[in-house]
Amino acid sequence: MQLMKLTLRIIISLFIGISLVVVVFSAIQIKDEKNRLQADLVRRSVIVAESLKESIVTLIETGQIERLNRIVEKFDNRERLKGIAVYDASGNIISLTSNLQASLSKTPVEVVNTIVDKLPSLKILKLHNEKIYIYVIPLFSESTTEEKLIGALALFQDASYIDIRIKDIWKQNIIRLLALTLSIVAISILIIRWSITGPVARMAEWLKELRSGKIKESSDIPVKGDILAPLVDEVTTLVKTLSMVKANLEEEERLKAGTDSYWTAERLKEFIKEQLGDKKLFLLSNREPYIHVREGENIKCIIPAGGLVTALDPVMRACDGVWIAHGAGDADRDVVDKNGTIRVPPDKPAYTLKRVWLTKDEEKRYYYGFSNEGLWPLCHITYVRPVFRTDDWIEYQRVNEKFATALIEAIKDEESPLVLVQDYHLALVPLLIRKQRPDAKIALFWHIPWPNPEVFGICPWAREILIGMLGADLVGFHIQFYCNNFLDTVDRFLESKIDWEHFSIERRGHITTVKPFPVSVSVENFADGSDLTDLREKLLKELGIMAEYIGVGVDRIDYTKGILERFLGIERFFEKYPQFIGKFSLIQFGSPSRTHIKQYREIMESIEETADRVNWKFHNKNYKPIVFLKGHHPHSKILPFYKIADLCMVTSLHDGMNLVAKEFIASRDDEGGALILSQFAGASRELKDAIIINPYDIESIADAIYQALNMDIEEKKQRMRKMRHIVQERNIYRWTKDLISSLVRL
Repeated sequence: MQLMKLTLRIIISLFIGISLVVVVFSAIQIKDEKNRLQADLVRRSVIVAESLKESIVTLIETGQIERLNRIVEKFDNRERLKGIAVYDASGNIISLTSNLQASLSKTPVEVVNTIVDKLPSLKILKLHNEKIYIYVIPLFSESTTEEKLIGALALFQDASYIDIRIKDIWKQNIIRLLALTLSIVAISILIIRWSITGPVARMAEWLKELRSGKIKESSDIPVKGDILAPLVDEVTTLVKTLSMVKANLEEEERLKAGTDSYWTAERLKEFIKEQLGDKKLFLLSNREPYIHVREGENIKCIIPAGGLVTALDPVMRACDGVWIAHGAGDADRDVVDKNGTIRVPPDKPAYTLKRVWLTKDEEKRYYYGFSNEGLWPLCHITYVRPVFRTDDWIEYQRVNEKFATALIEAIKDEESPLVLVQDYHLALVPLLIRKQRPDAKIALFWHIPWPNPEVFGICPWAREILIGMLGADLVGFHIQFYCNNFLDTVDRFLESKIDWEHFSIERRGHITTVKPFPVSVSVENFADGSDLTDLREKLLKELGIMAEYIGVGVDRIDYTKGILERFLGIERFFEKYPQFIGKFSLIQFGSPSRTHIKQYREIMESIEETADRVNWKFHNKNYKPIVFLKGHHPHSKILPFYKIADLCMVTSLHDGMNLVAKEFIASRDDEGGALILSQFAGASRELKDAIIINPYDIESIADAIYQALNMDIEEKKQRMRKMRHIVQERNIYRWTKDLISSLVRL
């Protein structure tokens, strides 16, 4: 079947190729022939007109009209000459060939033009569906010394024979095309069958037998003497080699990971030890993994919420690395040594945390200003205007230099150190490190989306940021789409060599590889085997509400998360499907953040006002459509709500990944619940079995809620089972392994 398709494709290709050649050359031939015939028509018209002009002028001046008529009649249908006409200076007919009298009821425009311009004119026109060529010359008096116009002479030539000639050429060339195509196709089919399809069919059968074990050696080669014979030995060797490699890999995997095909914390630890040996990993981020705060006279160590800490803390424990971060806790200075370092975690120290100290003004301009009023809205494209101030940019550069200086001090005794820089706060750090330690291997992971070049070009310092990032050997994003945007942006703003095949950028001799690394969670951290029936009753009682169906939303209060659109979607849901009023409630966890920034305070107010309005519109005594729990909530409090929820809503207007979607899936070991997921969240590229919505379309949100609540139980389980498999297979340990191995291989 495949060989027949190949033969058919070759025949079609030959036919198309030959046809194109014939059509092109026919068009050229026809153009030349048409020009030649028209030129011949013009030449004959000029000769006839010039030969008649003198005698006609004399007859007009002497008033011998009868004699003029006899001359004109002689040119009736003579050698393609349909006839002639003589006009006076006013355009009135003096004499006309009889067969043209019915056709020329009025004076042609060309005659008028010739009389007005006193110049010859020519044109092809149609008279009674006949193609006629008209040639008109002015007639001047010969009896006066001054040039006096006395009329015009018009010749009417039959031009239809030109079209007949063109049709004959097309007909002849089409016949030639068919004959040529049939002969070439016939010859090609014979050659293909003898030299290609026959040997390929025999070789395919031989490979099938070799793969199945019916034959063990290649001694009986079926295509000896054919063009494919040299491939047989190589294929046989390749089959043997692949079998050996497969066996070795299976044995190695069995010894390393037993029967578990998923990456775990222990497996990651062994991998890191194997890859790094005694080398440390140096990690830089704005947020620190452990914060020391005062509680009365005591100092307490807390773990901040966020995917970054969850992802990288196990890595640092495994390799005894150094984590450099901004010390934001009010007791952070009290617990570090003179170098600003402390061993963490407190209960079982496994790596070093080195803190960088920032002044209030530095934090205001570098973090709240340039990072979160500039780069954050710029990259998320949520129609909040980014703000770029020169003072913020200056402070951003200074803080990046602080982080780079802290790292250079930490790696002074390290040879070819491995450095992992995190996120948009530290975009300039890779180049600052590269300048002082060119031997370092540097990776930068960008946790938020990367926009298209037009959007990123809004930043006044776009070039400087790109140059800083390209100091890294590896730049990682969540999904391939952001990688493509980044390469397009570099191509637009910097002089560099882009290798689209290997997704790398070469600039001034340094190569930066760009790859996607979709961040994830650990499924094991969300399994607790709770009794869902008792848990549901308990949680609803604590909230003081009654509901048959529960939805859950978990977000930082940020204009990118689409919380306001979510609430509007719920309002529209109740308007369209009033049978669910009193039955469905959304429990929304909202963690306030960046309240120093005006847009964050405004979105907080809008969210609260909308929640109050929707609740007032649809509530009753023991029922609230939206339960808005504002505050900082630990995972231990959120996890039970994941488990009891009938649906989880992730309506981000733009999100790099969004781990809430994956946390919800990881928590559902009962394979229940439905996920409503924004198409603009990076997670939607992996979790295809979620209910994908456009968060800007309120109708879409309302219909998605209805679909989730009415979905068949078996369909829910199938969807959740597929998504859980993806999250289990591409978990946080797999993400870390891919990132570390890519950095080590550079």
